[in-house]
Amino acid sequence: MRKLEEVHEAKDLMTEAMEWSSFKWLFEKGRVRQTADRANEALDRLNRAVKTKWSAEAKASYKQLAAKAKRQRAAGENSSEREQLIEKVVEADVAAERARQVAEEMFDKAERQMNLDLAKEGCRKAIHSWELHEKAIKKAEAVAEENNVA
Repeated sequence: MRKLEEVHEAKDLMTEAMEWSSFKWLFEKGRVRQTADRANEALDRLNRAVKTKWSAEAKASYKQLAAKAKRQRAAGENSSEREQLIEKVVEADVAAERARQVAEEMFDKAERQMNLDLAKEGCRKAIHSWELHEKAIKKAEAVAEENNVA
């Protein structure tokens, strides 16, 4: 997976922001949010671009497995190798999206309460969400590579 400049910039800013004073946060919170939004948008674009390289069969399987994954695990059904790979993408996508929501909720709460510690925790959670999103994209790329091999 290629490194995205927007994500690198956002990670650097979040790491720096964890050391800011309350006063600095007041003046920079807008820039933090914009930078985070750009990183999320870049990851979303790359994720979509990778999945456009999937075969029609892989795309259809992804849609079906996203809905079926819970039932299948509960019933202990076995999946084909391709389905197992796509299930891992589904799980990684869900984890990345959940982490993004947690980070955004943390930033919203920090802003409402004007709480520097919550803002710093939001930075940590945002970085974690981007790392999970990057892992999900790598898994999606494996599906695209399988299409080229098959």
